[in-house]
Parts: sequence; structure tokens; C-alpha cells
Amino acid sequence: MKKLLSTLLVFTLFSCLSPENESNTPPKDFTAENDKEITDYIAKNNLTAQKTSSGLYYVINEPGEGTQPTASSNVTVIYKGYYTNGTVFDPGKPEGVSFGLKQVIQGWTEGIPYFKTGGSGILLIPSHLGYGPYDYRGIPGGSVLIFDVKLISVNN
Repeated sequence: MKKLLSTLLVFTLFSCLSPENESNTPPKDFTAENDKEITDYIAKNNLTAQKTSSGLYYVINEPGEGTQPTASSNVTVIYKGYYTNGTVFDPGKPEGVSFGLKQVIQGWTEGIPYFKTGGSGILLIPSHLGYGPYDYRGIPGGSVLIFDVKLISVNN
């Protein structure tokens, strides 16, 4: 019985320990790296982009003529998501998808309101406005995300 209790105690102690430096190491800051990756992509693809104070870059191909959403709007958007190397991570849906702008990554919440209904363009989103420094559902931590977007409608 003593041996069993000792084994359980040792197991419990070691299972509670974190890997070395896991909790003491701050997450990597990708801000400068992401900004360079985005500006290189913009130059390589001859884009004319605007940069916001948060670090989001956006390109307006067609401004649209309809309603302009706010950060709390529900919208329908056709989009495609890919990395700067062109690899598509989300092909979107041809009929579009509807969602509240408060339910998505910060880059969308900030970026979609630059378009009016019928407008289209590109959002170039640094990781701190996307999924951050950690891997998320197949998207590597620190990734720059690029979205071709077309705003179909503002639903509220």
C-alpha cells in the first residue's frame, strides 16, 4: 500500500510540473516580422495599400456604393484566405457567409468597415490581429493572413 501511495504521489507531482520555461517565457512578438512580410508582399504584387494604426493593411479594389458596416454589424461576405506564399487555408464559400463582425478575428472587425456593400479588396492581417503567436486549427502561430473579400450585404 505504501508503494502504491508513493507511486501516486510521485506521479501527481510530476504531472503538475510544466515543461521548462513554458509559463515563464512570454509569447513571441511577430509585429516587426509580420510588417516586413506584408510590405514585401505588397511590393512584390504591386499593390497600393493603406496601413492603420493597429498594423492592419488593406487594399480597396472597389469601394462599393451601398451601406457601410460598423464594427458591430452583421455582414455577408465572399472571401478567400491565404498566406503570403499563396497557399490557401480557407477557400470560403461561393455563396458567401454571414457573421457578426464582433465574432471574428480583430483584423476582420477592423477591416470590413472600410468597404461598402458591393465593395471588394484585400485585407493583410498581421498575427496580432489574427490568431496570435500560437497555432490555431492548422494555422501556424505568427502567421500573416491575407483575405480577398467582397462585401455582399450589411444585414443590420
